[in-house]
Amino acid sequence: MAEELVHYEVRRGIATITLDSPRNRNALSRQLRAELTAHLDTATADDAVRVVVLSHTGPVFCSGMDLKEAGGASADQQGVNEFPAILERLWTSPKPVVARLAGPARAGGVGLVAACDIAVAADTATFAFSEVRIGVVPAVISVTVLPRLLPRAAHELFLTGETFTAPRAAAIGLINSAVPADRLDDEVARYTDMLALGAPGALAATKLMLREPRSNDLGVVFADMLELSARHFGGPEGQEGIAAFAAKRKPSWAPE
Repeated sequence: MAEELVHYEVRRGIATITLDSPRNRNALSRQLRAELTAHLDTATADDAVRVVVLSHTGPVFCSGMDLKEAGGASADQQGVNEFPAILERLWTSPKPVVARLAGPARAGGVGLVAACDIAVAADTATFAFSEVRIGVVPAVISVTVLPRLLPRAAHELFLTGETFTAPRAAAIGLINSAVPADRLDDEVARYTDMLALGAPGALAATKLMLREPRSNDLGVVFADMLELSARHFGGPEGQEGIAAFAAKRKPSWAPE
């Protein structure tokens, strides 16, 4: 059997999915895509999992599609055809997903970062939309990247393919935080600890609310949001949270 390229571990409600194919810079090969998909599905289905962390081994987070596999393949045989389903799993996961980058991300790797809810990078990490420089288009990843980026930055970086730093990635909205490498794990833990304080159903509903399009009719929007708010105030999680607040105790979902 082929050596596993993506590892899965759960500790204290946090599922860590680790890309482990450093020999090809964690490129999105056929095997890596399949294992990543399977682990994302496992995390989604496990009620014990509260938060997902997408991490990596080696110096590179993810270099994008595996160009060795792409060479000589026709359009309908390209691995990129499977990529939208992976990005959609990350984007629509009912559990919050945190990307942890100790090194560079390129092309499809940046799409993975953008699909996560929160992204933390070492300040030495770099990014690039390198597609145009090899004659392809950053089309699939644009679905997750463009909602994150400032429009001017998106035009500049998509068209030039220029490499940019983690601090700039934070400034234009691609990542949440750029920290010294020795603080990376502490920063990831800071976010996962905060996310674990949220009620599972409330987190899932909030993620759905954040990504759904809204009507231009303000009255319709208020009516929809009122229904959502009232339903959760009166629901089991809302009532437990209110009772816990009144009793000055942790709610049932909060970690010990």
